[in-house]
Amino acid sequence: MSYFRAAGLSVRYDQVRAITDVSVELDEGDIVALIGANGAGKTTTLRAITGLTRLAAGEIVLDGRRIDGLRPDEIVALGVAMVPEGRRVFPYLSVMDNLLMGAFLRRGRRAIAADVERAFERFPRLRERRGQAAGTMSGGEQQMLAIGRALMARPRLLLLDEPSLGLAPMLVQEIARSILAINREDRVSLILVEQNSRMALRVSSRAYALETGRVALEGRSRDLANDDRIRELYLGG
Repeated sequence: MSYFRAAGLSVRYDQVRAITDVSVELDEGDIVALIGANGAGKTTTLRAITGLTRLAAGEIVLDGRRIDGLRPDEIVALGVAMVPEGRRVFPYLSVMDNLLMGAFLRRGRRAIAADVERAFERFPRLRERRGQAAGTMSGGEQQMLAIGRALMARPRLLLLDEPSLGLAPMLVQEIARSILAINREDRVSLILVEQNSRMALRVSSRAYALETGRVALEGRSRDLANDDRIRELYLGG
């Protein structure tokens, strides 16, 4: 039985169907990628998982428990955290205060302080800017902060929405290395939404290609990277 299963998800915005019968499975400790063009339904799928968008149909099960219908804060309390597209740090708060906001549901000052230190070890630039207003940092630094903030919730399942968007190639590689380290060292399962399909297929074990709100292809990332349809549509031939 899969650790995480989203089955037959459908979401409507007014009369427009954003996703239709989308199903995604994830084994514990794996990284799954959702790839596809802008508007394919990737972000909507993540928002449905976190309870931010209401389902028209389908069910979502985490570790044997149905979570669809729960409030977003209840889903976070069960170990699900999301890094939203566009980073969305609190721009007028310091780096330190942004990190602490990620632990708002937790108790235990020592454990929280230890996790702040772990975030600084993973992203040394955050330590250098710990007192700086988050909105004054570069896009790459804000992305590191957004990931660090999500990890402060001690998630078992981390959802990443376009973490490489707008970043220089060197920073994309750094984010990719961070994703692998979080998965291996922190033993966090991940669902990665990415338009950078090459990076997504490189770091994930399985992938789903979404097209106009539906799953067009799915399989092992290694196989999809060599699939002619994927290469033509998402990898530039």
